[in-house]
Amino acid sequence: MRYRKLGDTGLFVSQLCLGTMTFGGQGDFWQRIGDLQQADADRLMGRALEAGINFIDTADVYSQGQSEVMTGQALKNLGVKRDDVVVATKVFGTTGDGDPHGGAGVNNRGASRYHIMEGVKASLKRLQLDHIDLYQIHGFDPATPIEETVRALHTLVEHGHVRYIGVSNWAAWQIMKAQGIARHNGWHRFESLQAYYTLAGRDLERELIPMLDSERLGLMVWSPLAGGLLSGKYRRDETTGNEGRRSGFDFPPVERSRAFDCIEAMAPMAEARGVSVARIALAWLLHQPAVTSVIVGAKRLEQLDDNLGAIEIQLTSEELSRLDAVSALPAEYPGWMLERQGETRREQLAERD
Repeated sequence: MRYRKLGDTGLFVSQLCLGTMTFGGQGDFWQRIGDLQQADADRLMGRALEAGINFIDTADVYSQGQSEVMTGQALKNLGVKRDDVVVATKVFGTTGDGDPHGGAGVNNRGASRYHIMEGVKASLKRLQLDHIDLYQIHGFDPATPIEETVRALHTLVEHGHVRYIGVSNWAAWQIMKAQGIARHNGWHRFESLQAYYTLAGRDLERELIPMLDSERLGLMVWSPLAGGLLSGKYRRDETTGNEGRRSGFDFPPVERSRAFDCIEAMAPMAEARGVSVARIALAWLLHQPAVTSVIVGAKRLEQLDDNLGAIEIQLTSEELSRLDAVSALPAEYPGWMLERQGETRREQLAERD
């Protein structure tokens, strides 16, 4: 296992991160993703830690809070030293009881100071921790000024409840506005983005990855197998996947034709090594310079072991070029104009180097 700096900090996290979205199974929605109970969660986390993973990601909405409860209990059951693990969780979605559109519970969601302050207290209690290492805003809140959100997060860091702050599922301009507000006021800034990125969905490369590189933010990848589509159990002529997760929960959205081109390109690479297509898909992500850590979740030890094997896969330059070609995004404005207009200046830079 290799360890990488998280953003522009001195904190090092494992290149694979254990996701706990499969813990709990509370409610119909979360049960479709996973319904592991405590004993199984303990086994998965124990195996992940044994393999060198020191990074664990959860969220207050996963299984209506039960994922956080089980994550904290697993750390306790396994006797994990607090300094040996980096725990990340998220706040934004609806928590607690009540109708968010009615009187009761109307403030139980979003990125307001109210919800963030209440959310961190509840998460700390469920996790049985005295601080959270990485606290992330789980989505963009159009009802709350960005300044209010960033200031609330700054307060949490200053009070010691949180060590670092991050964001998930925001656009590049939203993150840059938040960073500008933080810089102007001397507040703590976002250090990471948790986002969807796969060989079959490289949209991040248009605006977000250049921004991450410019601002030195870390990248945590969620759903690295595109909701199981890149696991190897799906084929172009068998799109249901039988018992796969996408058969009952078709998310995230994927351009199917390109995805199956990717699967067909990865299959011979996997076969030549005697490994799964999933390992190749994960290995591709680990070869991307922008990626800090790839979040892997599992329902069974065999799945986790297979994912862990991705760190041993070294793709050749020819293989990377092949995968880059079949997964390439279509040209889009202003990207194609920036590429055209900047060609001469890039040549000048190359000559200088």
